[in-house]
Amino acid sequence: MDFPDYPFTPKRFQVRPGIGMSYLDEGPRDGEVVVMVHGNPSWSYYWRHLVSGLSDPASGKGYRCIVPDHVGMGLSDKPDDAPNALPRYDYTLQSRVDDLGALLEHLGIAGPVTLAVHDWGGMIGFGWALAHQHQVKRLVITNTAAFPMPDAKPMPWQIALGRDYTVGELVIRGFNAFSGGASWLGVERKMPADVRRAYVAPYDSWKNRISTVRFMQDIPLSPKDRAWPLVEAAGQRLHEYAALPAFIGWGLKDFVFDRHFLQRFQAELPDAEVLAFDDAGHYVLEDKHEVLVPAVRDFLARNPL
Repeated sequence: MDFPDYPFTPKRFQVRPGIGMSYLDEGPRDGEVVVMVHGNPSWSYYWRHLVSGLSDPASGKGYRCIVPDHVGMGLSDKPDDAPNALPRYDYTLQSRVDDLGALLEHLGIAGPVTLAVHDWGGMIGFGWALAHQHQVKRLVITNTAAFPMPDAKPMPWQIALGRDYTVGELVIRGFNAFSGGASWLGVERKMPADVRRAYVAPYDSWKNRISTVRFMQDIPLSPKDRAWPLVEAAGQRLHEYAALPAFIGWGLKDFVFDRHFLQRFQAELPDAEVLAFDDAGHYVLEDKHEVLVPAVRDFLARNPL
């Protein structure tokens, strides 16, 4: 199907044997690299306005925008994780970090990058950066995390339902409740119907919704959870980016990545430029792309590599 405001031609990469990853690689090959990492339950579609705004040299300096669809998400393959599945994929944070590294290695991205993150893409991006911190030269941060759940933040019941209860998986995989719900609850400005359809289109069956629930089930809340070491390590090292140019765009109506998360980023990155919106939600680039895209372009131009 055609996706509104997504005039790109996705590319394919066999990230693991028998498993294809879809990704965007837009803009001039010699442009400064911006790696955009989405979370759950979105896909590269979330970044479309920023990709268009940065990659076109006609609008000024052109940036090379690399935007993966995580395995199980967007236009990438959606393998099973059953023990006897062939191919089989382990839907863990470490797998996501490894996949991002494999894609960037495949593309020969060994030099400086701007890391742009949203939702659980923050943990994937900063997880990759644990071994590649020397490459990260600028940060663009939107409603995300790079550290464990703040102590003052209660777990939203909607997330707990999907993470901890069988009925949550039945609702998410049976009715696409997470992706569909996020397309309504994740914005303050109602999505046009065709945009909402684009967000949920990749998750059109029980099989194709596996990643939306596995992402939730992998959220670490304590050292007992397998993703905890990565999340804890990223949080412990976040302050090391304090000297880098950083831009934060935040929707304050996000009921998950709320002020508690924003305040942690501001504490760790005290010199970051912040645009926070009282009338924007989790999908802040949906609510405020008209403001954020030129603001990010300006930020990058004022902080060249």
